[in-house]
Amino acid sequence: MVSPPQPGPPPRPQSRGFLLQFWDRVTEGLEIGQLWKQFHTDARASYRFYRKDFDARAPQQTTRHNFWHTAHELMWAILEKLTPARRVLLLLGVILLIFPGGGYSYRGKTGSPEIVEFDMRFYGGALLFILLMLEIADRVVMKRDLEIARDIQSWLLPVQPPEVPGLGIAFFTRAANTVAGDYYDVFARTPAPNRDSPFLIAVADVAGKSIPAALLMATFQASLKTLSVTPCSLAELVAGMNQYACSNSQSGLRFTTAFLGEYRPASRTLAYINAGHNAPILRRAGGAVERLSNGGVPLGILADAPYQSGEVVLQSGDWLVIFTDGVIEAMNARGEEYGEARLLPVLASGATATPEQMLLRIMDDVDRFAGAAPQHDDITCLLLKTA
Repeated sequence: MVSPPQPGPPPRPQSRGFLLQFWDRVTEGLEIGQLWKQFHTDARASYRFYRKDFDARAPQQTTRHNFWHTAHELMWAILEKLTPARRVLLLLGVILLIFPGGGYSYRGKTGSPEIVEFDMRFYGGALLFILLMLEIADRVVMKRDLEIARDIQSWLLPVQPPEVPGLGIAFFTRAANTVAGDYYDVFARTPAPNRDSPFLIAVADVAGKSIPAALLMATFQASLKTLSVTPCSLAELVAGMNQYACSNSQSGLRFTTAFLGEYRPASRTLAYINAGHNAPILRRAGGAVERLSNGGVPLGILADAPYQSGEVVLQSGDWLVIFTDGVIEAMNARGEEYGEARLLPVLASGATATPEQMLLRIMDDVDRFAGAAPQHDDITCLLLKTA
């Protein structure tokens, strides 16, 4: 007796395959945990964004004890980000969702009561959907403009370090937003460098972030490139940079911290001026640590500010770490800062590493410490090692 054929697995519905493809396209292949982590990060960033305006508007005592005042101020902090027409759309949509319907009754031709009911939730949702589409259109335009600005900014920064006799160089930068206010560069001051030609080393951090800081960073780069080719000393170059910065700093509100050094390969001497920047760490081959702090106030605050130059002689095996405050002020989820106390052991443990290897160690350590916590400042690090 021939047994009847066993039924095979049911065919997979085509609709299920379509849904999976649609879901993969929406999520870009991210897992549920990754999506939740991304949402959590975005929600915290948005809350801080609106909370900043709320804190500026509301007195401290009301923000802590008056719930209704807090809700009122937060609502206005959100509404004021919209145009008046979009505020009306938002309020109408919310009202129609909160009070969705109603009705009335009347007597028909037969004398029996007739009841007419209406539901406005659809129209409330439609108004909110229209508002969402308008906001997305603005975001797409802004994102495109920011991506263009990011590309232009990347042209202003070196991709590969130059070849400096007896000196290994590595650098890294990461913007907190699409564009950054950090600047770094190493370049020869003469068109045709030789063994004794000076090289200019620069790391700067414009106060603030995003587009305003990026625009001032571009002007900083342009003025530095222009002044560096003139026959002037490092002190004269910094004085010229400061005067130019004062004319574009909104009375000191948009100042720039900077570390500028002039390195001569033949003598291994580094003359430098620290204009209010984080003091770079010079770790000698023997383990001693020095800070390069000679200088003055940040650029753009006082047009006639004096700057004191310093000079060090680098020896074989010495490390010089120049960084912006985004490195040592990187925060974890508990609100703790990374700090120089964590940076120094990483530097000490890789004394024999190449600059590229050391830079990777430092940034890996910073990222492990920060974890998934959002960062609010640009991160830039430039490493020099004397061969």
